Amino acid sequence: MNVFPVSNSNLSPSHLGVFVQKHYFPDQQVECRILKTGISDTYLVVTPAKRYIFRVYSFQWRTQAEISEELRLLQHLRKNGISVSYAIPDLENTFIHSFAAPEGERFGVLFSFAEGEKVLNFNAETHFQVGKLMAEMHLLAQNFPLQRVTYTEKELLIDSLVELSRFLPEDTEEMQYMRTVQEYLITELKNADQSQLRHGAVHLDLWFDNMNVTPEGKITFFDFDFCGNGWLCLDMAYYMLQIHSTEKDDDERERKTTQFIKGYESVTPVSDEEKRLIPMLGICLYFFYLGIQSQRYDNWSNVFLNEIYLKRFINLLLKKYFDYHQLGHKLTS
Repeated sequence: MNVFPVSNSNLSPSHLGVFVQKHYFPDQQVECRILKTGISDTYLVVTPAKRYIFRVYSFQWRTQAEISEELRLLQHLRKNGISVSYAIPDLENTFIHSFAAPEGERFGVLFSFAEGEKVLNFNAETHFQVGKLMAEMHLLAQNFPLQRVTYTEKELLIDSLVELSRFLPEDTEEMQYMRTVQEYLITELKNADQSQLRHGAVHLDLWFDNMNVTPEGKITFFDFDFCGNGWLCLDMAYYMLQIHSTEKDDDERERKTTQFIKGYESVTPVSDEEKRLIPMLGICLYFFYLGIQSQRYDNWSNVFLNEIYLKRFINLLLKKYFDYHQLGHKLTS
């Protein structure tokens, strides 16, 4: 029969397990199951000795060249002692595999498993250690160019609002607010003192969902899918944004944020200009990820994204964070 074209599919975990066994572990039993599907699909691969992660990138999400750059960054960090999940070569020393999925060519990579578990609410000492590890990573990532996207106001603020406008009408109060904030942030980013801002390879998605912590306190960063070029303080901004979002007690939030910064600055200083911009960059990243949710509506966010969700997100998260840092008065000054 004729097979009707599809826009998205999930590779069979049992068949993927056979593929992994053949190309990586021919003498071992291999089990494979889906952990989650979404922007890319994540599979857990289990052998008698170890666990691994196999990521299958969505169709037309990342090019092979972009994935190669992600793996190059991971190799650079790992060989210099940073605890990250890294790519595993197969028996022929191949890192990136191609799969002829119904929708088109998709790429897959086997990664080491980040030991430990995700922890939603860290203690202050763990935040200190996260800051320390992030700073150590940034020392190696500074001036380490990637042949990938460079995150500027266009990628963070302009393109994202174009995507968002597909789901949030222009005449809503929330969209008008986003337009006003967008204009303010673009001006601030363009006028930033570049000489005081460190540039390099950024993760852009470092939060509790992309790091595992062992009972002994060892932290491992993973999922560098959004890595690119930009101001290093973007990673700090996103992490601090997540502390604000997950920690509801004001005193604890401030204490944990302070410990994170102390941990970071125990390794390398943060300029006053970076500190000034961090709250604004957090708002920029709210814009960016709302844009990603809108962009990936067809095969990821459609189970939750609608006009009501967007209005609540803007009012309860984005606007609240903007006001918390007392940025709002600058819109009318």
